[in-house]
Amino acid sequence: MDMQSDFDRLLFFEHARKTAEATYAKSPLDADNLTRWGGALLELSQFQSVPDSKKMIQDAISKLEEALQVNSTKHDTLWCLGNAHTSHAFLTPDQDEAKVYFEKATSYFEQAVAEDPGNELYAKSLEVAAKAPEIHKEIHKSGLAQEAVAAGPSSSSGGMKSSKKKKTSDLKYDIFGWIILAVGIVAWVGFAKTHMPPPPPPPR
Repeated sequence: MDMQSDFDRLLFFEHARKTAEATYAKSPLDADNLTRWGGALLELSQFQSVPDSKKMIQDAISKLEEALQVNSTKHDTLWCLGNAHTSHAFLTPDQDEAKVYFEKATSYFEQAVAEDPGNELYAKSLEVAAKAPEIHKEIHKSGLAQEAVAAGPSSSSGGMKSSKKKKTSDLKYDIFGWIILAVGIVAWVGFAKTHMPPPPPPPR
């Protein structure tokens, strides 16, 4: 069931990414569309190997920053940027380097809360961001994160190795899951659906 739900999410956000890319070609200054694009890339990054995840997160940050150039007070963009920097921090083993990303994330969450003070999701994100560096320290101190980084999708196959790979990929998902789920994936999917054109109807 979980695998099906992950697959559904993968399809949903891949559709969102393609739709946003097509819209961008016609309307490059659409901040809503750039935010959808960045958000979709951020979600899709959860399904990649760690190096590819980092690249996709950087791409997401680039799209979201482009949206802020169009509308600097867009609170959903600010919130997505906070999530993107948090994600990047968790994939960065060096504490000092990760701290820079966590600080950026906190700053974006603070700006999102300032722009939309009644939004519980943004307030929760800011609260969670305060605990993130400590969680990062525990994850990387245990050495589990390095295992997750080492376990790319094609790292090995066969009995024990694949079981270890599953454990490390589960951990990678847990790291991302903590970031995204802690602030409410249901709310995020709801946000994406309300901000995205529906898929085209099937041909008759």
